[in-house]
Amino acid sequence: HLFDCLAVELEGGRAHGAYGTGELLQGRVRLELRGALRLRALEVCARGRADVYWLENHSVGLNTVYYSYTASQTFLHRCCQLLPDNGEVTVLPAGRHEFPFTFQLPETLATSFEGKHGSVRYWVKAKLHRPWSTVKKAKKEFTVIEPIDINTPALLAPQAGAKEKLVRAWYCNRGQVSVTAKIDRKGYTPGEVIPIFAEIDNGTSRAVVPKAAIIQTQTFVARGAKKQKKSVVTSMVGDAVAAGRREVWHGRALKIPPVGPSILCCRIIQVEYSLKVCVDIPGTSKLLLELPLVIGTIPLHPFGSRTSSVSSQGSVRLEWLSALPERPEAPPEYSAVVSSPEAERSLALPCPPELRGALEGPFFAYIQEFRLRPPPLYSEVDPNPPPEPARPRCMTC
Repeated sequence: HLFDCLAVELEGGRAHGAYGTGELLQGRVRLELRGALRLRALEVCARGRADVYWLENHSVGLNTVYYSYTASQTFLHRCCQLLPDNGEVTVLPAGRHEFPFTFQLPETLATSFEGKHGSVRYWVKAKLHRPWSTVKKAKKEFTVIEPIDINTPALLAPQAGAKEKLVRAWYCNRGQVSVTAKIDRKGYTPGEVIPIFAEIDNGTSRAVVPKAAIIQTQTFVARGAKKQKKSVVTSMVGDAVAAGRREVWHGRALKIPPVGPSILCCRIIQVEYSLKVCVDIPGTSKLLLELPLVIGTIPLHPFGSRTSSVSSQGSVRLEWLSALPERPEAPPEYSAVVSSPEAERSLALPCPPELRGALEGPFFAYIQEFRLRPPPLYSEVDPNPPPEPARPRCMTC
């Protein structure tokens, strides 16, 4: 055995070795030899793929038939020849050898994911080809995070809904239970708190219990069939609502734990989130209200709140807000804007001689600071009185 080590090492990346879409994937293939090695080629490939697999059984008479559902989607497949195969044999001496490589990641990649019926994985594999021998391989996996910016109009829009249920017992109406709920926006990031505004009306004769939970839904698609797996990420229980009473949540807090972001760009695997507000009603099924959520990776900008009409109504990107200075510059002095006598005379107001005395004073000196012509001063004395024969007009008509 001439090999001490054949390994793939990656450089850079974000925290925990994660990479974003469109970034450079840099690394090297490290080869440590005890003696001289004859080889034909050395290549390295970057791969990324989503795979789905599950089994379903169906009874046919006395037998059980199993159907397998598989599907795959390739996101990344790029190779680089570190030592090309040109038909000649290359001899490497004993010692340590390093072969650097660089790959440009595509702009569209799904976030790395591991689920019950499928996965999204990325890896770099090196293959060393030797004459009359098996291929020596080394593999290194890495994580990709798709950027999801919640500072977009669609994800900053408030979400609201209402549901009601008529409760029956032995074909008799026992009353109605209704729930309305609203959240500030659709997009959140892990660690944030969702304030829930809700009203629960209990028109029945028994107490009901409201609850709220964040639900993760994993959807796997293969051969035209779907397989779903739902799980509760976090939940909370409210106070019981007595018969004939109403309960109001004024921003009840529900914190998002560390979870993976939503996966929306993969054809065979989707990871979606929702906020469910339900009411437990004794003796019948629950009343459920569901509001959609998107878990992103780029947190909310300080200016990206629902109080901004631009962010909630217009399709405007908010990245330019990060370029604003922390403290705005002071406005220029008036003397720096208007300093010449000609400019000062251009701002003077033409006024008749009979009003010249009324316009003298500190108030007129203040309004001269504006560069636009100000409106005339209010006066209850009509400067253009009607002729004597005419009847005086009522000022309120």
